[in-house]
Amino acid sequence: MTRNAAIVSTGMYVPDRIMTNADLEKLVKTSNEWIVTRTGIRERRIAAPEQATSDLAAEAGKRALERAGLKPGDLDLIIVASLSPDFLTPSSACVMQAKIGAKGVAALDISAACSGFVYGLSLARGAIVSGEAETVLLVGAEVTSKFMDWNDRANCVLFGDAAGAVVLQPSNDGRGILGTTLGADGSMAPLIAIEAGGSRHPASAETVENKMHALRVRGGEVFKAGVQTMAQSVRDVLAKCGLAMNDLALLIPHQANQRILTAVAKSLDLSMEKVFMNLEKYGNTSAATIPVALYEAAEQGRLKPGDLACVVAFGGGITWGAAVIRW
Repeated sequence: MTRNAAIVSTGMYVPDRIMTNADLEKLVKTSNEWIVTRTGIRERRIAAPEQATSDLAAEAGKRALERAGLKPGDLDLIIVASLSPDFLTPSSACVMQAKIGAKGVAALDISAACSGFVYGLSLARGAIVSGEAETVLLVGAEVTSKFMDWNDRANCVLFGDAAGAVVLQPSNDGRGILGTTLGADGSMAPLIAIEAGGSRHPASAETVENKMHALRVRGGEVFKAGVQTMAQSVRDVLAKCGLAMNDLALLIPHQANQRILTAVAKSLDLSMEKVFMNLEKYGNTSAATIPVALYEAAEQGRLKPGDLACVVAFGGGITWGAAVIRW
């Protein structure tokens, strides 16, 4: 077998505070019934005022390292995927690197929104297969609650805060990432965006007053694009790996919205029993959804050694991607 990259451990961290749909009813004109019917979400986690994305990332990363029996100094590369970084610069990966005590280890962020973790898998795999790295820590982490307009009922009900992490190392026994596919369409960039805070619209009294620093998602258009790109990404990566849909033990999609996931499964003619969902508890945690789902799927016994799983996501950019993993 040729050298491959395998996930050798997982870790996750969610903040203590739980915000239920009943809590949201007190903040904005909505109802538990409306949220559950439209999204499938019942509650989400909210970071404490002093917590930033790197704090959540560090906790998830430390837990993944501990489960792998590794020390921070064993790492060759740290990748953090997030749409809610601590700063524009330095990267959250660098801030997190200091928090876990991995001084000297290369660190970088990926900005691909909800697709960031899948993009990170492809990058981590390339680093390991090429021999550039032996041990990679890949984290998806978000504190989207600090980018919410809590008067925008269409968006504030969707998102939550969380972090998930995986450690990847070389493998030559058939386990690992068998293939990936990535894509993007920048012409659809306005569908998922935080308008202000960059060089296009630097922070000003006007951008703050107009709430241009809040995350906005154009729901109807995103629904259509999300279903199409995720379903096609699954087909593409399976074809790339010479596999069929019935070879999969589990599909782990980005936890965007229950209606989107149901539509993706229908498009793929895949039973919902083979689709992992945990958005009821966490909502949409963007780049963190897939690593958190990987952790929980393995812990629950739904992902066993030797199983074939496919992870798939779409997000701001718009971006999309999928990967097939032999667990």
